[in-house]
Amino acid sequence: MSGPWIFGYGSLVWRPAFSHVRREPAYIDGFERRFWQASPLHRGTVERPGRVATLLPKHNAQCWGMAYQVHEHEAQEILVALDHRERTGYERVRTTLHVRNVGPIEDVLLYVASAENQNYIGPESHETTAAIIREAQGESGANREYLQKLAQGLDEMQVEDPHILELVALLARTPEAPPQVGVPSPSQTRVLRK
Repeated sequence: MSGPWIFGYGSLVWRPAFSHVRREPAYIDGFERRFWQASPLHRGTVERPGRVATLLPKHNAQCWGMAYQVHEHEAQEILVALDHRERTGYERVRTTLHVRNVGPIEDVLLYVASAENQNYIGPESHETTAAIIREAQGESGANREYLQKLAQGLDEMQVEDPHILELVALLARTPEAPPQVGVPSPSQTRVLRK
């Protein structure tokens, strides 16, 4: 017998790491995704925390992700594993899910890191976030992998998330090199012509 649904909008989009009977692109209303949650474990360290996604309430917004229906007899074990995976500030939340070509499904579980948790960063410039993501590394791997695979998963769903697209674009740029001491910049170098 099929059991409850779980909605993922971050790493669960591309790496659920649990068995499921069904996997469908879906969205929830009234939230937007932001990389405003510090990751001191999976995608960074306590000293150099990375950045991962959370949800913020926003009127008329939609957040797309991936929905998974799990076996009823496996649900409790899966939730225990997810509680451990999401232990750095995320809490279980229930909401209504809209599955493409199916319609609304009530009482769907997802994990949200609210502004009250200790790892919440809050508003941060895209440039700062991208610079941190470029360098951060944690137990689960490089922070840039998290962002790139999430962007790829959304692209495969034909979903555009402006926040994610901006971070990916910034990450693709070569970071500015620090100025070299004693070497004149091009603007300081006189060109000699014959």
